[in-house]
Amino acid sequence: MIAAVVLAAGAGTRFGGAKQRLFLPEVLRRVREGGIHVIVVVAGAHELQADATVVHCAEWERGPGASLRCGLAALPSEVDAALVVLADGPELDPRAVRRVAAAWRGQPALAATYRGQRLHPVLLARELWDRIPDEGARAVEVEPVACDDLDPPGDVDFADDIPGRSAAPPAES
Repeated sequence: MIAAVVLAAGAGTRFGGAKQRLFLPEVLRRVREGGIHVIVVVAGAHELQADATVVHCAEWERGPGASLRCGLAALPSEVDAALVVLADGPELDPRAVRRVAAAWRGQPALAATYRGQRLHPVLLARELWDRIPDEGARAVEVEPVACDDLDPPGDVDFADDIPGRSAAPPAES
């Protein structure tokens, strides 16, 4: 069985606060639309509520790997692999979720690539879970799963990065 871990532990300092509260419902909807229904959300800097299992990672400041390890440890024993996504990737395409999950044939790790760039989702087989370094899954060698025909999931670090929002203030009339 494949489950999902949504990383949502960061402080959001560049954004100005708990951005995961803004984007998490949409990310969860898209993960479920992609066919994954067992989901663990990893909280850290901010308390979160979600229609999924939420676990608090006390060591979230050590890096994304610490948060990922917390999420992986919270998954049920029958889970064979975890699909990892970011709570600040609101443009996650459910087809990428399905494509990465469908490509898994027991390989240790897979990752969606968009025009050659490795992004999310990332799939990690259980055999890797106890070896996740503090820098997270980005340090893990993966087999690419081409998602060139899809838009990347986005990564909202600043309020101006919100999809559909212009970086410039609206013109006065």
